[in-house]
Order: sequence, then C-alpha cells, then structure tokens
Amino acid sequence: MTNETLLRCRQELHTHLTTELLPFWTARTADHINGGFITHFDEYGNDSGEDEKSLIAQTRSIYTYASAHRAVYGNGALAELARHGVEYLLAKMWDTEHGGFYWMTNRKGEVLNDQKIVYGQSFAIYCLSEYTLATGDPRGVDYAQKVFDLLQKYGADTCYGGYFEVFDRQWTLSGPGAAGGNRKTLDAHMHLMEAFTALYECTRQPIHRRKLLEVINLLVGKIMHPIYGTGVPQFWADWRVAPQIKFDVIWGWDRFTEDGVKREAEDNTSYGHNAEFAWLLIHALSILEIPHETYFNQLQKALSHAADYGIDWEFGGVFVEGSHGGKVYDREKEFWQQAEVLIGFLDAYRLFGDEKYWRAYENVHRFVLDKMVNHEAGEWWPLMTRQGVPIWTHMSHSWKINYHTVRSVVQSIRRLDKLLTTR
Repeated sequence: MTNETLLRCRQELHTHLTTELLPFWTARTADHINGGFITHFDEYGNDSGEDEKSLIAQTRSIYTYASAHRAVYGNGALAELARHGVEYLLAKMWDTEHGGFYWMTNRKGEVLNDQKIVYGQSFAIYCLSEYTLATGDPRGVDYAQKVFDLLQKYGADTCYGGYFEVFDRQWTLSGPGAAGGNRKTLDAHMHLMEAFTALYECTRQPIHRRKLLEVINLLVGKIMHPIYGTGVPQFWADWRVAPQIKFDVIWGWDRFTEDGVKREAEDNTSYGHNAEFAWLLIHALSILEIPHETYFNQLQKALSHAADYGIDWEFGGVFVEGSHGGKVYDREKEFWQQAEVLIGFLDAYRLFGDEKYWRAYENVHRFVLDKMVNHEAGEWWPLMTRQGVPIWTHMSHSWKINYHTVRSVVQSIRRLDKLLTTR
C-alpha cells in the first residue's frame, strides 16, 4: 500500500460521494407537502409510491444529513434537510401521551403502527444527538434524553441486564416468539451502543457514560461469541443463545424461510455486523477516552474473522454470513455489509498495521465502485449475486436507506485521511 494508492481510493470515494451519492438523496428525498422524507425509490431513482414513513428510515435520514453536514459537506444544505426531518419526527412520530416514537406512519403522518420498538428508539437517540452536535439545535438532545430515560424506565432488564426490545404503545412488553417480547438481539444492543456514544458525546453526563459502558461490556461479555469473538444474533432473556427467528416487525433480517426460522439458526454470524460492531466499539472508546487496547482481543477477533472468512477473493466483496468457525453459508453480496467492512478494515489496518486488512479493504472498495454502485442513479444496488449481478433493484425503501452508504463513504474518507497524515 502506497500513498498513491491511498490518494486514489480517497479520490474515488470523494467523487462518488459528492457527484453521485449525496446528490441522489438531496435531489428527491424531502417531502415538501407532508414533511419528513420520501424513502422509497426504484432502480431509476423514481418514487415507487409506498404510502409509509418508518421511524427507522426517517431517523436514519436525519442522521445521514446531520453527520454529513458535520463532516463539512453540503454548504449548509444538509443541515437544513436534517432540520426538515426533525420537524416531522417531533410533530408526527412522537407520542405526546406515552412518550417515545411510533414505529410507522403513512406519508401524511397518520399513525399506522404505534408500537415502541427499541431498535427504532435507538436510532432516534442516535440521529437527534448527532443533529444537535451538527447544528447546535437543543431540541435534538432534549428528545434524545427523553427517549434514553424511557428506555431505562421501561426497556431495561434489571434481572439479566440489557434491554427488552418490543413494546406496545403504552410500553407494555410484547408476548413471546414472533412478537419479540422474550428475545434480545445483537442488532438492537449494537445500535444502542452507537446511540449512547453519540448521546454521551453530546451531553458528557455521567449517567450516559455509565450506560454506554454497560452496553459495551454486555456486548463483549454476553453477545459476542466467547471463543471466536463473532456476533451471535439472538438470545433468550437470560442470555442463552436462541434460534434466530423472524419477528412480526422485522429488522436486521431481509431474507428468511417460510417457517420463520433461520437456516443454521444457532450457528450463524454476519461478517458485516462483526466489522460494524468493531469500528463502532473503537469509536465509542475514543469518545470515552479509553485506549482501544483495553478490548484488543475482542476487536482483533471480530475484524480478523471478517477478513479471513468473509472476503470473496475470486469475485470481490464480502459475503453475507457464515458459521462462527469459518464456513460460509451465504455467498451473495448485500449493500450494507460492504459499507460496514470498508470502515472496519480501515480501522483494523490503522490500529493493527496488518496488510491483510488493507488487501481486504481494497478488495471491497473495488467491488463496491465497480459493481455495487448503480452509477446511472448514484446509489448502491441492495443485493447482488456472488458475481455482482443485481438481484434486488430498488434504490431505497424503509430498510435500504442512505445511512449505511453515506456513512461508509464519509467515514472511509476520514480514515484514509488519517492514514495519509501518519505515513
């Protein structure tokens, strides 16, 4: 790896971000009639018409615009887009009676699903904290703290630790099984870590620091595999490993069998989640001012597993998932895994200095820019064959939004800049 290679990768990402990716979203996403964001687009970037605005898509969009503005892109226009999203979120999705944000509205802002789902609440904390950090508007952190307090009151499991995840409007825990009330997940707790990191960065309050450290230690001590350091997807309330099933309100799982049980349900891990967990932990430790060496073994195991078993050296890119021991199960290429390993491998190379991480980064970098980006539209294909042929063709819906792609490019550029200044 040379400075010339670093500069080439940086320039390719910067060009993609400023001429394709951000323009795709800024040109079409704001709903100037009803407020908030339109989030469903076909392969050509046309509004595909679904009458819904999900909490996850609205909050992730706010985060995207606020964080990109904070990274000094957009000449102020991205801050205005973030504010536009916050206005809708607070006016239409906040439950003024019971607190917390509704899971789903239609485009006009009428509530379609009034459940309180911790995965969505975590992104509310994340985006609203980032919004205040980016703009100084105190409404963001005010509501972020309200949600944080609600999670401690209703969501925290005071017996076994961690957080329950699915509640009705009044914050009554949902039933077992597919209703989700008796399960805990890697996905929700990992995103609580990123949310509490942003909240603590914004407030510097001891309670936010303490709860962030609790989630980190839970992830490392209970959720990541004790031998391989890889993410285990689902647990029972007492942290015994549970077979991965489909919840009635789905998140973190786009594909499943008809009976709702995952193949290899008790021995599967996501290469993308493992890299995402690692770089989010590195970032959290930086905000906490704790040396990353404190969690050296955990970080190295998660990132090494993704590089050693997840990279497709024949066709490029990172596979979807496999066993903890290294066997690959799903060789397709999904957009968000590519996005997260780009950041993770750059952090791994920067911290550990092992060339395998640079080779893994460059492999995925090339796959993304040569195959995964739909250059005619400007966004990434959601799902491809192993060889790089699109399977799904929409550019956006409630789950495939700008959060992973824009964040990946912004954060990758930041890490490439760090590498350039330290060589």
